[in-house]
Amino acid sequence: MPKKKAVKHLFDRIAPYYDRLNHLLSLHVDKIWRRKAVKKVLVVPHERVMDMACGTADFSLALAKAGVPSVLGLDISEQMLRIGRQKIQSQGLSHIIQLEQGDSEAIAYPDKSFDVVTVAFGVRNYENLELGLQEMLRVLKPGGMLLVLELSLPQSRFLYALYSFYFTRILPWIGGLISGDKQAYAYLPASVLRFPKPKEFLQIMQSCGCVETRQQALSLGLARIFTGKK
Repeated sequence: MPKKKAVKHLFDRIAPYYDRLNHLLSLHVDKIWRRKAVKKVLVVPHERVMDMACGTADFSLALAKAGVPSVLGLDISEQMLRIGRQKIQSQGLSHIIQLEQGDSEAIAYPDKSFDVVTVAFGVRNYENLELGLQEMLRVLKPGGMLLVLELSLPQSRFLYALYSFYFTRILPWIGGLISGDKQAYAYLPASVLRFPKPKEFLQIMQSCGCVETRQQALSLGLARIFTGKK
């Protein structure tokens, strides 16, 4: 099965458990990471923001609550979007956030449509990373910011060893126990382990047309914020 189709099926299956497990398995640190990423969005023009691979809309909600006036969230999984819409409606933010099902590698919006494009914990699931980055840059206005928040591997050998053990042994067991889908929670850590290292990812961003690329390690490298401009 092509990766894109497999990823869609995977997230459709685990959608009912996704938020609870995300916060549990990260000890709620993922909320801190999102807040740090949102702060970077707020210091550039941000009238219209596209949140790619938005899932259940956690990052879209964080943007709206921070004052972004218009957020469009796109995701391939309709089940994740269904939960996201429920959260948006319950928090009274439907006038700010719109969610649509869409393909990150074929964005159905014209060139130069958005001030900022973000993707939080989703870029590692792209079937074609370069094409996804190029599409995000295409819909950015000149000078606009691309922001990627993604799980990462710590550089300390000791922390890396602990992290790898937790990620490959403990996380799949807990995730499988709660969701009943051990396969999904084996894929998720494996996708982090396969993701390009920070310097390599910055080079990929540059090769796709990004300028002024930077990265910031969070929580000793457990996650990173990558930014670039068009």
